[in-house]
Amino acid sequence: MFSFLKNKNKRRKPVVYTRPEHCISRKNIDPAALKVLYRLSSLGYTAYLVGGGVRDLLMGRKPKDFDVGTSASPQEVRKTFRNCYLIGRRFRLAQIRFGDTIIETATFRKEPESVGDAIEAAGVQREDNTFGTPETDAYRRDFTVNGLFYNIEDFSVIDWVGGVKDIEAKIIRTIGDPARRFNEDPVRMMRAVKFSARLGFTIEKKTFAAMKKLHSCILAASVPRVCEEIFRLFTYGRSAQAFRLMYECGMLGDLLPELSAAFDAAGGTRSKLWKYLETLDTLEAVRAKEGNEVSNALRAAALMAPLAKKLSRDGAGRAAMQTMTRQLKIPKSVYFSATMLMESVKRLSAPPTKEKSRFVFHPDFLDALDYNRIVARAEGRDESAVDAWADLFEKKTADHNKEEEKAK
Repeated sequence: MFSFLKNKNKRRKPVVYTRPEHCISRKNIDPAALKVLYRLSSLGYTAYLVGGGVRDLLMGRKPKDFDVGTSASPQEVRKTFRNCYLIGRRFRLAQIRFGDTIIETATFRKEPESVGDAIEAAGVQREDNTFGTPETDAYRRDFTVNGLFYNIEDFSVIDWVGGVKDIEAKIIRTIGDPARRFNEDPVRMMRAVKFSARLGFTIEKKTFAAMKKLHSCILAASVPRVCEEIFRLFTYGRSAQAFRLMYECGMLGDLLPELSAAFDAAGGTRSKLWKYLETLDTLEAVRAKEGNEVSNALRAAALMAPLAKKLSRDGAGRAAMQTMTRQLKIPKSVYFSATMLMESVKRLSAPPTKEKSRFVFHPDFLDALDYNRIVARAEGRDESAVDAWADLFEKKTADHNKEEEKAK
């Protein structure tokens, strides 16, 4: 139990920001989320918009998800909405579906009774269906910027944890003692990195100091969760900053020691090897404007490119990706595609010949083009050969379309 919750006689009061004191407007909230909030409120339940959605709205950003916290139990939520499905055992969660939109709705929680510091330090996942109040729910969240509530009844923002001030100061800070929070769940360290890079915030000193001290705890976390968080670090085109933070606090050395050693040998955070990820980030931004997303295979290949460069031999791409597969258990489809992208550099380093031109029909050819541009720009190479392959692809595509038109 957190120290500031031990004395139940000392009740903190939240800071409440009334509608004129913040910028959140209902017009920027998903209509499906508003339906859930209004319906629960009309039945007498407390219902707040919670978490990252509130944070993003306060920052003038468009939230990716809208989550709801409520005093209604999961069973009561299910009875209220016919389009509701309950998921999870350790953490019972209601998913309310409106077409393609899902509004995740969770009952306010509190910290369960302590199971012993030794067990908690080992990262054992505990039963998490101990229901509580908005206050206890706020204090059990990970970072202050994610501990805010938006009240649909009076359009106020409720802040128990100082999240609004940290948003204004652009700081990522744990709620409670950072060492304890990271011992409870080491993946929170990766989430701190993700939010810092994505939002352009600084990780608060005590929080980052705890990360540097406890970084090796990440090896005790679930490998699938760690793998998932690794790929989330690429989103929003800030992967270079994210992986620099991973390197600085030591987690990159825990998860991908060979890659971290390559950065060590090339100058650490000042290494030119970060240029691969910086170039990838530029590509991510372009694809986002087009309404597209870069594949995880291309992301993995760009991340491991410094290791392949260090190995600099035939099969370097395969060896680099085997390292990532061994440590993070990435999907086989990502491994095989990323390996092909890395080993396409030898093929695409020269203009296409008639014998090699069939490569343009490979399903991952466009990713190969992108990877070769990333490598060329990161290493200051001439791109004329890549341009020739791109021109050939456009010609082959145009010829194919003409043939299809004739067939009609």
